[in-house]
Amino acid sequence: MLLKEGESEKTAKRKLEHIEIVLTKPVEGPATTWFEYVFLPHRALPVVDPERVSINFSFLGKEISAPLMITGMTGGAPGTEAINRSLAEAACRFNIALGLGSQRAALESEELAYTYKVVRDVCAEIPVVGNLGISELIRYGPAVVDSLVSILEVDAIAIHLNYFQEIVQPEGLAGLSKGLEVLSKTAELSPVPIVVKEVGFGISREFAVELYSSGVRYIDVAGCGGTNWALVELHRAISTNNAVKRYIADGIKEVGIPTAVSIVEVRSVSDDITIIGSGGIRTPYDAVKALRLGANVVGLARPILVAYSKNQLNEFLEGFVAGMKSLLASLGVSTLSEVRKSPIVVVGLLRDWILSRGLQIT
Repeated sequence: MLLKEGESEKTAKRKLEHIEIVLTKPVEGPATTWFEYVFLPHRALPVVDPERVSINFSFLGKEISAPLMITGMTGGAPGTEAINRSLAEAACRFNIALGLGSQRAALESEELAYTYKVVRDVCAEIPVVGNLGISELIRYGPAVVDSLVSILEVDAIAIHLNYFQEIVQPEGLAGLSKGLEVLSKTAELSPVPIVVKEVGFGISREFAVELYSSGVRYIDVAGCGGTNWALVELHRAISTNNAVKRYIADGIKEVGIPTAVSIVEVRSVSDDITIIGSGGIRTPYDAVKALRLGANVVGLARPILVAYSKNQLNEFLEGFVAGMKSLLASLGVSTLSEVRKSPIVVVGLLRDWILSRGLQIT
Protein backbone atom coordinates (compact mmCIF):
# COMPACT_ATOMS: atom_id res chain seq x y z
CA MET A 1 0.00 0.00 0.00
CA LEU A 2 1.35 3.40 -0.94
CA LEU A 3 1.63 5.78 1.97
CA LYS A 4 2.83 9.31 2.30
CA GLU A 5 6.19 9.68 3.96
CA GLY A 6 5.87 9.65 7.73
CA GLU A 7 2.18 8.66 7.70
CA SER A 8 2.56 5.78 10.17
CA GLU A 9 4.57 8.00 12.53
CA LYS A 10 1.83 10.63 12.44
CA THR A 11 -0.80 7.99 13.20
CA ALA A 12 1.23 6.69 16.16
CA LYS A 13 1.75 10.21 17.52
CA ARG A 14 -1.99 10.93 17.26
CA LYS A 15 -2.84 7.74 19.18
CA LEU A 16 -0.58 8.73 22.05
CA GLU A 17 -2.07 12.24 22.08
CA HIS A 18 -5.57 10.75 22.29
CA ILE A 19 -4.66 8.66 25.33
CA GLU A 20 -3.12 11.63 27.13
CA ILE A 21 -6.10 13.88 26.39
CA VAL A 22 -8.69 11.30 27.45
CA LEU A 23 -6.86 10.79 30.75
CA THR A 24 -6.08 14.43 31.56
CA LYS A 25 -8.67 16.71 29.93
CA PRO A 26 -12.44 17.26 30.42
CA VAL A 27 -13.74 15.31 27.43
CA GLU A 28 -17.18 14.15 28.56
CA GLY A 29 -20.54 15.80 27.84
CA PRO A 30 -22.02 18.32 27.52
CA ALA A 31 -24.90 15.98 26.62
CA THR A 32 -25.76 13.12 28.96
CA THR A 33 -26.57 9.47 28.30
CA TRP A 34 -30.19 9.91 29.48
CA PHE A 35 -29.86 6.90 31.74
CA GLU A 36 -30.89 9.36 34.43
CA TYR A 37 -34.42 9.11 33.03
CA VAL A 38 -34.54 5.33 33.55
CA PHE A 39 -35.56 3.77 36.87
CA LEU A 40 -35.68 0.07 37.74
CA PRO A 41 -38.00 -0.59 40.72
CA HIS A 42 -36.27 -3.07 43.03
CA ARG A 43 -37.34 -5.33 45.86
CA ALA A 44 -36.21 -4.02 49.22
CA LEU A 45 -35.89 -7.66 50.27
CA PRO A 46 -34.50 -9.60 47.28
CA VAL A 47 -35.64 -13.15 46.64
CA VAL A 48 -32.46 -13.88 44.68
CA ASP A 49 -28.98 -13.89 46.21
CA PRO A 50 -26.23 -12.22 44.12
CA GLU A 51 -24.13 -15.39 44.07
CA ARG A 52 -27.03 -17.19 42.37
CA VAL A 53 -27.15 -14.67 39.50
CA SER A 54 -25.73 -16.09 36.27
CA ILE A 55 -24.78 -13.51 33.65
CA ASN A 56 -22.99 -15.75 31.18
CA PHE A 57 -23.55 -14.82 27.55
CA SER A 58 -22.62 -16.35 24.18
CA PHE A 59 -20.87 -13.66 22.16
CA LEU A 60 -19.25 -14.20 18.76
CA GLY A 61 -19.35 -17.94 19.29
CA LYS A 62 -17.63 -17.87 22.67
CA GLU A 63 -19.09 -18.05 26.17
CA ILE A 64 -18.23 -15.04 28.32
CA SER A 65 -18.84 -14.82 32.06
CA ALA A 66 -20.49 -11.40 31.96
CA PRO A 67 -22.09 -9.34 29.18
CA LEU A 68 -19.19 -6.93 29.21
CA MET A 69 -16.72 -5.74 26.60
CA ILE A 70 -13.65 -3.58 26.97
CA THR A 71 -14.20 -1.59 23.81
CA GLY A 72 -11.39 -0.55 21.46
CA MET A 73 -9.00 2.07 22.75
CA THR A 74 -5.42 1.77 21.62
CA GLY A 75 -2.57 0.07 19.80
CA GLY A 76 -0.39 1.17 16.93
CA ALA A 77 2.17 3.24 18.83
CA PRO A 78 5.25 2.10 20.75
CA GLY A 79 4.26 1.67 24.37
CA THR A 80 0.59 0.96 23.72
CA GLU A 81 1.33 -2.77 23.74
CA ALA A 82 1.72 -2.48 27.52
CA ILE A 83 -1.83 -1.15 27.79
CA ASN A 84 -3.21 -3.82 25.49
CA ARG A 85 -1.37 -6.53 27.41
CA SER A 86 -2.92 -5.39 30.69
CA LEU A 87 -6.37 -5.10 29.12
CA ALA A 88 -6.05 -8.62 27.70
CA GLU A 89 -4.91 -10.01 31.05
CA ALA A 90 -7.89 -8.44 32.78
CA ALA A 91 -10.34 -9.54 30.08
CA CYS A 92 -8.94 -13.07 30.31
CA ARG A 93 -9.14 -13.12 34.09
CA PHE A 94 -12.81 -12.11 34.07
CA ASN A 95 -13.59 -13.91 30.80
CA ILE A 96 -15.10 -10.90 29.03
CA ALA A 97 -14.78 -9.57 25.48
CA LEU A 98 -12.02 -7.24 24.33
CA GLY A 99 -11.91 -4.74 21.50
CA LEU A 100 -8.75 -3.38 19.88
CA GLY A 101 -8.05 0.19 18.94
CA SER A 102 -7.97 1.07 15.24
CA GLN A 103 -5.59 -1.19 13.37
CA ARG A 104 -4.85 1.46 10.79
CA ALA A 105 -1.31 1.76 12.14
CA ALA A 106 -0.65 -1.93 11.54
CA LEU A 107 -1.74 -1.52 7.93
CA GLU A 108 0.59 1.44 7.50
CA SER A 109 3.52 -0.26 9.21
CA GLU A 110 3.86 -3.98 9.87
CA GLU A 111 6.43 -3.09 12.52
CA LEU A 112 3.60 -1.88 14.76
CA ALA A 113 1.50 -5.05 14.51
CA TYR A 114 3.02 -6.33 17.77
CA THR A 115 1.10 -3.68 19.71
CA TYR A 116 -2.08 -5.59 18.80
CA LYS A 117 -0.75 -9.17 18.61
CA VAL A 118 0.14 -9.05 22.29
CA VAL A 119 -3.56 -9.55 23.06
CA ARG A 120 -3.65 -13.05 21.58
CA ASP A 121 -0.28 -13.85 23.12
CA VAL A 122 -1.92 -13.25 26.48
CA CYS A 123 -5.29 -14.93 25.93
CA ALA A 124 -6.68 -17.13 23.17
CA GLU A 125 -10.03 -17.91 24.79
CA ILE A 126 -11.87 -14.59 24.90
CA PRO A 127 -13.73 -12.92 22.02
CA VAL A 128 -11.49 -10.28 20.45
CA VAL A 129 -12.82 -7.64 18.06
CA GLY A 130 -10.49 -5.94 15.58
CA ASN A 131 -11.05 -2.35 14.50
CA LEU A 132 -10.77 -0.09 11.48
CA GLY A 133 -12.20 3.31 10.64
CA ILE A 134 -14.76 3.72 7.86
CA SER A 135 -12.46 6.13 6.02
CA GLU A 136 -9.74 3.45 5.87
CA LEU A 137 -12.27 0.84 4.76
CA ILE A 138 -13.30 3.12 1.88
CA ARG A 139 -9.65 3.79 1.09
CA TYR A 140 -8.45 0.18 1.06
CA GLY A 141 -11.68 -1.64 0.12
CA PRO A 142 -13.44 -4.67 1.66
CA ALA A 143 -10.48 -6.98 1.05
CA VAL A 144 -8.57 -5.17 3.78
CA VAL A 145 -10.60 -7.12 6.34
CA ASP A 146 -8.71 -10.28 5.36
CA SER A 147 -5.47 -8.47 6.18
CA LEU A 148 -6.78 -7.38 9.57
CA VAL A 149 -7.93 -10.89 10.44
CA SER A 150 -4.52 -12.27 9.47
CA ILE A 151 -2.72 -9.78 11.71
CA LEU A 152 -4.53 -11.17 14.73
CA GLU A 153 -6.97 -14.06 15.12
CA VAL A 154 -9.95 -11.84 15.80
CA ASP A 155 -13.54 -13.05 16.13
CA ALA A 156 -15.02 -9.97 14.47
CA ILE A 157 -13.99 -6.65 12.94
CA ALA A 158 -15.47 -3.38 14.17
CA ILE A 159 -15.79 -0.65 11.57
CA HIS A 160 -15.99 2.58 13.49
CA LEU A 161 -18.00 5.50 12.15
CA ASN A 162 -16.37 8.70 13.35
CA TYR A 163 -17.79 11.30 10.99
CA PHE A 164 -17.89 14.16 13.51
CA GLN A 165 -14.41 13.34 14.77
CA GLU A 166 -13.12 13.36 11.20
CA ILE A 167 -14.75 16.76 10.64
CA VAL A 168 -12.81 18.25 13.56
CA GLN A 169 -9.57 16.29 13.26
CA PRO A 170 -6.88 18.21 11.35
CA GLU A 171 -5.97 14.98 9.53
CA GLY A 172 -9.61 13.95 9.10
CA LEU A 173 -11.38 12.92 5.91
CA ALA A 174 -15.01 13.95 5.38
CA GLY A 175 -15.63 12.08 2.10
CA LEU A 176 -17.63 9.19 3.52
CA SER A 177 -20.63 9.16 1.16
CA LYS A 178 -19.72 5.73 -0.22
CA GLY A 179 -19.42 4.28 3.25
CA LEU A 180 -22.68 2.33 3.38
CA GLU A 181 -22.04 0.76 -0.01
CA VAL A 182 -18.58 -0.38 1.10
CA LEU A 183 -19.93 -1.58 4.45
CA SER A 184 -22.55 -3.70 2.71
CA LYS A 185 -19.94 -5.32 0.46
CA THR A 186 -17.64 -5.87 3.43
CA ALA A 187 -20.39 -7.57 5.45
CA GLU A 188 -20.96 -9.87 2.47
CA LEU A 189 -17.31 -10.81 1.96
CA SER A 190 -15.84 -10.71 5.46
CA PRO A 191 -14.63 -14.02 6.91
CA VAL A 192 -15.74 -12.82 10.38
CA PRO A 193 -18.78 -10.83 11.57
CA ILE A 194 -18.72 -7.07 11.05
CA VAL A 195 -19.55 -4.85 14.02
CA VAL A 196 -20.59 -1.35 13.04
CA LYS A 197 -19.50 0.98 15.81
CA GLU A 198 -20.11 4.65 16.49
CA VAL A 199 -17.60 6.55 18.62
CA GLY A 200 -19.82 8.61 20.87
CA PHE A 201 -22.58 10.10 18.73
CA GLY A 202 -25.09 7.22 18.61
CA ILE A 203 -26.98 5.22 15.98
CA SER A 204 -30.52 6.12 14.87
CA ARG A 205 -33.34 3.72 14.01
CA GLU A 206 -33.27 4.79 10.35
CA PHE A 207 -29.57 4.09 10.00
CA ALA A 208 -29.89 0.82 11.88
CA VAL A 209 -32.51 -0.23 9.31
CA GLU A 210 -30.01 0.50 6.53
CA LEU A 211 -27.30 -1.45 8.31
CA TYR A 212 -29.61 -4.40 8.91
CA SER A 213 -30.64 -4.39 5.25
CA SER A 214 -26.94 -4.44 4.36
CA GLY A 215 -26.39 -7.64 6.31
CA VAL A 216 -24.96 -6.13 9.51
CA ARG A 217 -26.08 -7.96 12.65
CA TYR A 218 -23.77 -6.46 15.27
CA ILE A 219 -24.08 -2.78 16.23
CA ASP A 220 -22.20 -0.86 18.92
CA VAL A 221 -24.38 2.21 19.47
CA ALA A 222 -21.66 4.20 21.30
CA GLY A 223 -24.11 6.98 22.07
CA CYS A 224 -23.36 10.43 23.40
CA GLY A 225 -22.96 11.21 27.08
CA GLY A 226 -19.53 9.68 27.59
CA THR A 227 -16.23 10.53 25.94
CA ASN A 228 -16.89 13.20 23.31
CA TRP A 229 -14.42 12.91 20.43
CA ALA A 230 -15.28 16.38 19.21
CA LEU A 231 -13.92 17.60 22.55
CA VAL A 232 -10.87 15.34 22.29
CA GLU A 233 -10.05 16.87 18.92
CA LEU A 234 -10.87 20.32 20.28
CA HIS A 235 -8.00 19.96 22.73
CA ARG A 236 -5.70 18.91 19.90
CA ALA A 237 -6.83 21.95 17.90
CA ILE A 238 -6.08 24.21 20.87
CA SER A 239 -2.60 22.74 21.26
CA THR A 240 -1.81 23.45 17.60
CA ASN A 241 -3.52 26.88 17.49
CA ASN A 242 -5.95 25.69 14.83
CA ALA A 243 -8.70 28.25 15.33
CA VAL A 244 -10.98 26.95 12.56
CA LYS A 245 -11.06 23.38 13.89
CA ARG A 246 -11.52 24.73 17.39
CA TYR A 247 -14.62 26.66 16.36
CA ILE A 248 -16.01 23.65 14.48
CA ALA A 249 -15.53 21.40 17.51
CA ASP A 250 -17.11 23.92 19.85
CA GLY A 251 -20.06 24.25 17.48
CA ILE A 252 -20.85 20.52 17.23
CA LYS A 253 -19.97 19.32 20.73
CA GLU A 254 -23.66 18.89 21.62
CA VAL A 255 -24.47 16.73 18.58
CA GLY A 256 -25.49 13.14 19.16
CA ILE A 257 -28.09 10.61 20.22
CA PRO A 258 -27.92 9.77 23.94
CA THR A 259 -26.90 6.18 24.63
CA ALA A 260 -30.18 5.20 26.31
CA VAL A 261 -32.12 6.47 23.28
CA SER A 262 -29.84 4.83 20.75
CA ILE A 263 -30.26 1.41 22.36
CA VAL A 264 -34.06 1.72 22.12
CA GLU A 265 -33.85 3.00 18.53
CA VAL A 266 -31.68 0.13 17.33
CA ARG A 267 -33.58 -2.53 19.27
CA SER A 268 -36.81 -1.38 17.59
CA VAL A 269 -35.39 -2.58 14.25
CA SER A 270 -34.93 -6.26 15.10
CA ASP A 271 -34.30 -8.65 17.97
CA ASP A 272 -31.85 -10.32 15.59
CA ILE A 273 -29.32 -7.51 16.13
CA THR A 274 -26.69 -8.01 18.82
CA ILE A 275 -26.42 -4.59 20.44
CA ILE A 276 -23.32 -3.44 22.28
CA GLY A 277 -24.54 -0.67 24.56
CA SER A 278 -21.65 1.73 25.05
CA GLY A 279 -21.15 5.44 25.44
CA GLY A 280 -21.00 6.87 28.96
CA ILE A 281 -21.46 3.58 30.84
CA ARG A 282 -19.90 4.54 34.14
CA THR A 283 -21.59 2.42 36.81
CA PRO A 284 -23.08 -1.07 37.20
CA TYR A 285 -26.48 0.63 37.36
CA ASP A 286 -25.86 2.20 33.94
CA ALA A 287 -24.97 -1.25 32.65
CA VAL A 288 -28.10 -2.91 34.01
CA LYS A 289 -30.25 -0.09 32.60
CA ALA A 290 -28.62 -0.61 29.20
CA LEU A 291 -29.42 -4.32 29.33
CA ARG A 292 -33.01 -3.63 30.35
CA LEU A 293 -33.45 -1.18 27.45
CA GLY A 294 -32.34 -3.84 24.98
CA ALA A 295 -28.54 -4.09 24.87
CA ASN A 296 -27.02 -7.58 24.79
CA VAL A 297 -23.52 -6.57 25.85
CA VAL A 298 -22.29 -3.46 27.63
CA GLY A 299 -19.12 -1.69 26.48
CA LEU A 300 -16.65 0.27 28.60
CA ALA A 301 -13.66 2.30 27.44
CA ARG A 302 -12.61 5.41 29.37
CA PRO A 303 -13.41 3.98 32.85
CA ILE A 304 -11.20 1.02 31.99
CA LEU A 305 -8.36 3.28 30.84
CA VAL A 306 -8.66 5.38 34.01
CA ALA A 307 -8.62 2.25 36.21
CA TYR A 308 -5.58 0.99 34.30
CA SER A 309 -3.79 4.30 34.85
CA LYS A 310 -4.41 3.95 38.60
CA ASN A 311 -3.26 0.31 38.63
CA GLN A 312 -6.75 -0.72 39.78
CA LEU A 313 -8.08 -2.48 36.69
CA ASN A 314 -8.78 -5.85 38.31
CA GLU A 315 -10.42 -4.23 41.33
CA PHE A 316 -12.58 -2.06 39.09
CA LEU A 317 -13.81 -4.98 36.99
CA GLU A 318 -14.40 -7.22 40.00
CA GLY A 319 -16.45 -4.49 41.65
CA PHE A 320 -18.31 -3.71 38.43
CA VAL A 321 -19.37 -7.34 37.87
CA ALA A 322 -20.31 -7.77 41.54
CA GLY A 323 -22.35 -4.57 41.37
CA MET A 324 -24.23 -5.78 38.29
CA LYS A 325 -25.08 -9.10 39.97
CA SER A 326 -26.25 -7.34 43.14
CA LEU A 327 -28.51 -5.03 41.15
CA LEU A 328 -29.95 -7.86 39.09
CA ALA A 329 -30.62 -9.82 42.28
CA SER A 330 -32.55 -6.85 43.67
CA LEU A 331 -34.76 -7.00 40.57
CA GLY A 332 -35.46 -10.70 41.11
CA VAL A 333 -33.35 -11.58 38.09
CA SER A 334 -31.19 -14.72 38.17
CA THR A 335 -30.33 -15.00 34.44
CA LEU A 336 -29.79 -12.52 31.61
CA SER A 337 -32.84 -13.82 29.77
CA GLU A 338 -35.00 -12.40 32.57
CA VAL A 339 -33.58 -8.87 32.51
CA ARG A 340 -35.95 -7.45 29.91
CA LYS A 341 -38.96 -8.77 31.84
CA SER A 342 -38.16 -6.72 34.94
CA PRO A 343 -40.16 -3.55 35.74
CA ILE A 344 -38.96 -0.27 34.23
CA VAL A 345 -40.00 3.36 34.57
CA VAL A 346 -39.00 5.89 31.90
CA VAL A 347 -39.59 9.59 32.47
CA GLY A 348 -38.64 13.02 31.16
CA LEU A 349 -36.89 13.63 27.87
CA LEU A 350 -36.34 9.93 27.21
CA ARG A 351 -40.06 9.23 27.55
CA ASP A 352 -40.86 12.19 25.29
CA TRP A 353 -38.40 10.96 22.65
CA ILE A 354 -39.79 7.42 22.72
CA LEU A 355 -43.35 8.70 22.32
CA SER A 356 -42.52 11.19 19.59
CA ARG A 357 -40.68 8.53 17.59
CA GLY A 358 -43.43 5.93 17.99
CA LEU A 359 -41.07 3.56 19.80
CA GLN A 360 -41.67 1.26 22.73
CA ILE A 361 -39.60 -0.61 25.28
CA THR A 362 -40.39 -4.31 25.34
